[in-house]
Amino acid sequence: MKRLAFAIVGTASLALSACDRGNEDQVQNVQLNQPSADELNEQANQAAMDAANAQAAADAKMHSEENAVAPVENSPNDADEQNVSGM
Repeated sequence: MKRLAFAIVGTASLALSACDRGNEDQVQNVQLNQPSADELNEQANQAAMDAANAQAAADAKMHSEENAVAPVENSPNDADEQNVSGM
């Protein structure tokens, strides 16, 4: 029984060790394609500025719409003003 367990454990360890092949070329390619910390900070700052500018534009549009003079829809037209004899 001990020999069988030893053979199974030995075979499993050999099989698992064959699976652990680190491909250094892939690791180095991934590291080369990663942006630096300065580039990431610059991208984050640019995104924050874009968001702030978009918010400012939306606020300006909202304020301009609030301050716009709305047309008065309840004002009587000339025909209604002339038709006061029925009162």
